[in-house]
Amino acid sequence: MAAKIFIDGEAGTTGLGIRERLKGVGGIELISLAESERKDDAARLQAMRAADLVVLCLPDDAARQAAAMVESLGKAGPKLLDASSAHRVSPGWVYGFPELGAAQAAEIAQSRRVSNPGCYATGAVALLRPLIEAGMLSAENDVTINAVSGYSGGGKAMIAAHEAKAGPAFELYALALTHKHVPEIMQHGGLLRRPLFVPSVGHFRQGMLVSVPLFLDRLPGEPSAYEISEAYQERFNKSLRVRAFPGIFAGDLDPQGLSGTDRMEIFVCAGPSDHAVLIARLDNLGKGASGAAVQNIALMLGLPDPLAPQKELANAG
Repeated sequence: MAAKIFIDGEAGTTGLGIRERLKGVGGIELISLAESERKDDAARLQAMRAADLVVLCLPDDAARQAAAMVESLGKAGPKLLDASSAHRVSPGWVYGFPELGAAQAAEIAQSRRVSNPGCYATGAVALLRPLIEAGMLSAENDVTINAVSGYSGGGKAMIAAHEAKAGPAFELYALALTHKHVPEIMQHGGLLRRPLFVPSVGHFRQGMLVSVPLFLDRLPGEPSAYEISEAYQERFNKSLRVRAFPGIFAGDLDPQGLSGTDRMEIFVCAGPSDHAVLIARLDNLGKGASGAAVQNIALMLGLPDPLAPQKELANAG
């Protein structure tokens, strides 16, 4: 019997991306409401009651309200995946980043409440957590995170502005330094000291680079850039979705290099005077949003990862 999924907020950018990706996944049935019913609480509750899994693609306050609706159904209610930032640091919710640690995918599979990671946080956590766990970076180190995203990560208003008026080529934002991803990066990245996070938007639709500059001689044990690269290899070399570039990278990186994919790449760049820059590249709508949600959906419903056939084809070639 097919598992039933209801996407509450299916008309938004993330919801549409999830629907598109689920078209090729067997063993599921999508429950959809007519446009006139999408804000009707009675119709939404009925769809939730019929579903095995509800995916929330809503603003934070609406996601909290929808989560309460699911909770009202009790133990017979569906599993819940929240793609908003409402529950990413909430007790009782499992963080939906399967590559976070060896047991994380199993925790996601067993949980009834999973929070999908933020796009910037996905890159930052992938860069920070392995080094903290390896003892190469202290949880109390001063950390700076710089990032650039495609404008699709800014929601409908930003998308409309860029596509109607061409938008600025590049802009910094959240300069009050209170971006909502910071608590998530701290908790799941393993930091005890608040990082300095500077996000930006470029005039391209999809793609992202997240970078962390480091002075290696100020880190515990003064690790080399090669040792850091090896730590990423050890953490991610079995992953379908995260690839760590071996050795030291010295080329150029286009933030759109993984646009349209659900993967992430990790790079270590090094220079003189013990300088290094750690970089994560991903599609902010792929591994940073809808692609991550589909990965979590597969785990929560006991389905194969949709990227597995692609890996088999690559190996066969």
